[in-house]
Amino acid sequence: MALNQPEADYELPCGRSLDGLWERLDAVERGRADEHELTCPHCSTALRGLGELRAATGTLRAERPRPARDLTARIIAAVRAEPRAPRAMLPVDAGRPGRTEVSDRAVAAVVRFAVDAIDGVRARRCVVRATGADEDGTTVVEGRLAVTVTYGADLSRLLTVVRHRAAAACTARVGVRLAALDIDVADVDER
Repeated sequence: MALNQPEADYELPCGRSLDGLWERLDAVERGRADEHELTCPHCSTALRGLGELRAATGTLRAERPRPARDLTARIIAAVRAEPRAPRAMLPVDAGRPGRTEVSDRAVAAVVRFAVDAIDGVRARRCVVRATGADEDGTTVVEGRLAVTVTYGADLSRLLTVVRHRAAAACTARVGVRLAALDIDVADVDER
């Protein structure tokens, strides 16, 4: 089934087509209208309207709108005014004296990158939060991840791989333990 087929040509009451008049508009404007176009009220009205349409679109094409001078400042102000939750900082053991922390958004980015490396999965949104610490002091986190999967993939196997890779990345790359990861399959990709 074709979805984008052009509509049938609009026919005027006199039998002439609007597309045909559009194609002849240049000739008519140069004074080369045929007898019918000169005497037919339907064709002359349509030709006047088509001429006005072309003039108006030509004017719009010639205009080069310029953004308001304060547009950039207004955009920056809107971005700065956007309410965002403060970043939660998670303690990690860096093996050195002093305190080291990583933001929850950074941990979420590590999870997304690890999941994106899996064939058939594309990470979308990820949120993590600290739930406490292990007996050895390692920060424990839980997360929620939205993904897009390839159509036809074995979801059970694929989501097991997603959880394993996300947990391994949190441990190896950040130094936190991912205790639980809720996964939302938000979309299916047909590729």
